[in-house]
Amino acid sequence: MQITDWTDYGLFAAVARHGSLARAAQETGLSQATLSRRMTSLEQRTGRRLFAHGSAGYTPTTEGRALLDQAKKMEAAARGIAHWSAAQTGAPRVRISAGTWTTLYLTRHLASYWTHGDRWTPEFVSCNEDMDIERREVDIGIRNRRPEHDWLAGRRTGKVEHAIYAVSEDVTGWIGPSDDTATLPSEAWTVAHHGHDLVAVANDPQVRMAMAQSGVGRVVLPTFAADTAPGLVRVSDLIDALTTEEWLVCHQDTRHDPAIRAALDAVGGFLKRPRPLRDAAQSPTLTVG
Repeated sequence: MQITDWTDYGLFAAVARHGSLARAAQETGLSQATLSRRMTSLEQRTGRRLFAHGSAGYTPTTEGRALLDQAKKMEAAARGIAHWSAAQTGAPRVRISAGTWTTLYLTRHLASYWTHGDRWTPEFVSCNEDMDIERREVDIGIRNRRPEHDWLAGRRTGKVEHAIYAVSEDVTGWIGPSDDTATLPSEAWTVAHHGHDLVAVANDPQVRMAMAQSGVGRVVLPTFAADTAPGLVRVSDLIDALTTEEWLVCHQDTRHDPAIRAALDAVGGFLKRPRPLRDAAQSPTLTVG
């Protein structure tokens, strides 16, 4: 398999833009003789005549102009990579995926378990579906079950509980998911048990909470998120069917990487702490028998 020398395409773009070896030499820092040799070699490898040589200088042919269009895309990609590389300063990034509420909880309390100067830089990916750790879409996933594959490592951090919330017990209508978003267990439970009682729907869990806070209806929420939400009170006992374990999951091959190990320890330690409850004097929780 022939390895493409991308440098030659960058040099070709410089020559084609200027139409002159002399000016391209000033841009690239190479001699005119070297550029001439590289362009001749490129034409031989591609089997295309890329320049109309002679008194017209190095004017691109039709084939040359087509290649220049492609080379410009390559140059844009190279600039993007250069910007990305320049921006990647400090500790390595660790990509962490979690559902909406866990992501919000982690980011709102970030200063509790991470500071500038730590061995890792947090990069959060909010997603209610599992992202692929094997293909390195993320480095760490926060899941609601023990990892099932032997190439995954996991540590249990606790459990997640759900209850029903509203501005008061007098609210009777229900808020549920849109038809195309019933993917979370809490969404499926709402549709299965109160689908006929829905007065409003939304595809975003935060929007559903906001509607509940405005008094529109009842909504099922994780207790660690809703117990601290202004204006909401529990109007039910815990829903046992929605109680799940919480696991911190990563790839077996990367769990000893210094940055990922530091992130696992920091995030795992934080998630094991008791979740804060709101001050009863501010927003009392309704006592349910």
